[in-house]
Amino acid sequence: MVTGAGGGLGRLIAKRLAEQGFAVCVTDLDAGAAEGVAAEINASAPENEATSAALDVRDADACREIACARRDLSLWVNNAGVLTTAPVWAQDDRTRALQLEVNAAGTINGTLAALEAFGVGAAEGTGPEGTDARPTRGPGPARGHVLNVASLAGLAPVSGEGIYAASKHAVLGFSLSTAIDLRRAGHKKVRISTVCPDGMWTPMLYEKLDDPEAAMSFSGVLLQSEEVADVVAEVARRPKLVRVVPRWRGLQCRLYAAAPSVAVRGAKLVEWVARAGQRRAAKRLRA
Repeated sequence: MVTGAGGGLGRLIAKRLAEQGFAVCVTDLDAGAAEGVAAEINASAPENEATSAALDVRDADACREIACARRDLSLWVNNAGVLTTAPVWAQDDRTRALQLEVNAAGTINGTLAALEAFGVGAAEGTGPEGTDARPTRGPGPARGHVLNVASLAGLAPVSGEGIYAASKHAVLGFSLSTAIDLRRAGHKKVRISTVCPDGMWTPMLYEKLDDPEAAMSFSGVLLQSEEVADVVAEVARRPKLVRVVPRWRGLQCRLYAAAPSVAVRGAKLVEWVARAGQRRAAKRLRA
């Protein structure tokens, strides 16, 4: 199951997983886009069995229902996300809420739905309210893998992206805490992974080339979506608790976290470098 897979990174993740032999269910808020990606996957090889479904990750019941309907669910990728750039006080309530609901609550909803389908808490759990849907996992220990796509913004402060950063910090904190709870409960065959990519060329970022509030997304070497999709597919094969892309940026973020006052005082310099990178990117793309 891949959320937010009607285009961009999610589409590439779904394709990579299909190449690895997964029978992928492509989900997206846009049902037509999801159906198109599934058709593209199936057209690429006769053995593919991709399906599609409309899914709003903000709807916890919808997440549970679609998860419990998949008897063979082994991997759930929480990829759906939205980004709005502006100081937190310049965003309206609806914009702030949307980022938190999709990025943070949506990831939580998807994870809990997957865990239920994997058999975690199956003895106590029930399906979505008003339905008879229940986990269909057979006898034996709970097993499965949840892979959450966060961001480098989940590891470090990002000016102009305060709400987005808050939502991605929430994803990482939730994922690590849930991984610990699973281990404490004895669910050793259920894995939680988080991939934290640096800025990458996605439709969201193309729209931010002239937005100074989005400059920090250009502070490093921008990744291609294909690179990140490859890493997600790699982590799907060999689960890892946290994977930062590129790895060296993870170390840089940890250093910032160890000295937050330095990070705040040096923000102007970092932003100047990032803004220069943003201008170079815009010039290169428009040449």
